[in-house]
Amino acid sequence: MKPPIPVRKAVARMRPYRPPLEGRDGKLRLDFNENTIGCSPNAREAIRKLASATVSMYPEQESVRRELATFFDVHRDELLLTNGTDEALHLIVDTFLERDDAVLLVEPTFAMYRFYSELAGAHIEALRYDAAMQFPMKALLAALRKKPRIFFLANPNNPTGSVLRPVELRRILKAATHTLVVVDEAYFEFSGITILPWIRRHNNLVVTRTFSKAAGLAGLRLGCIFANRSIVEYFRKAQSPYPVSVAALVAARATVHDRSFLRRTLGEFRRSRKELEHGLTKLGIPFFPSAANFVLLFLGARAKEVVASLARQGTLIRDRSSDFGGAGYVRITFGTLAQTRRVLRQLEELL
Repeated sequence: MKPPIPVRKAVARMRPYRPPLEGRDGKLRLDFNENTIGCSPNAREAIRKLASATVSMYPEQESVRRELATFFDVHRDELLLTNGTDEALHLIVDTFLERDDAVLLVEPTFAMYRFYSELAGAHIEALRYDAAMQFPMKALLAALRKKPRIFFLANPNNPTGSVLRPVELRRILKAATHTLVVVDEAYFEFSGITILPWIRRHNNLVVTRTFSKAAGLAGLRLGCIFANRSIVEYFRKAQSPYPVSVAALVAARATVHDRSFLRRTLGEFRRSRKELEHGLTKLGIPFFPSAANFVLLFLGARAKEVVASLARQGTLIRDRSSDFGGAGYVRITFGTLAQTRRVLRQLEELL
């Protein structure tokens, strides 16, 4: 049945994004690039200590924003807290995109860049990674000469795991004279590559971060926008007044003060990456080098069968074949060392 009021044409044209919404709890979740260790114990304790009166109030975030700004080494007026990176991306689009504006992407990449741009009625120009997952720098620089309104870049990129170095990012910013460059650093903690300090030199640069990956707070939804103060001022005008929950705020504060947890977590993931890459090499499974907390591998015609078989055993990995226009591509998140050894044993039995 059609709704009595016509929906927007941009919405009617969109392809729905359908991630799994239920049935993942209690399984080995190596499919969504979450922190399988969990969050900092200090974050759990901070949530447990929330008073009933505090929960019943609308959240006050300014003191936490000041602390997070200090942690990230930015001025508080260069930081905006958001309801996950999803809200950050939506806010960027709402602030800068008019209908029929051009948005530049290099795909495959994080689906929400296209999602929010299409929702706004933008025209998408999409370049592609090649078969070796190499970034199309020459084509990108040429596309920037057309002056698109926004260029979204995940660095490291999801699902390829590839990363651009500062010298390459500098070339992009130099070419983007009339384009807002949004660099999504969701996986920064794993790559160690950031251009966050550049926001003071480039007033067309926006950097986003998340507490959903290394920090293990995906269930609380907390993201960050970093930009020149003049840009953040407009984001703040376009944002609703209470976007971040009090649970997310206290958990984030506890997390950034628990640096030993972050060090242990990243150390475990580095060991898991080494173990998984060694195991895949031993099994003869082709994969692409990754600077993030996951690896993209190629299983060929057996990909769907392997993903389904592992799911029956309680291990979830992600079939990304549709991103590449053909079967065979699978993404596996780095878990703990024990979790990585488990999935390697299961792959060995299947293959």
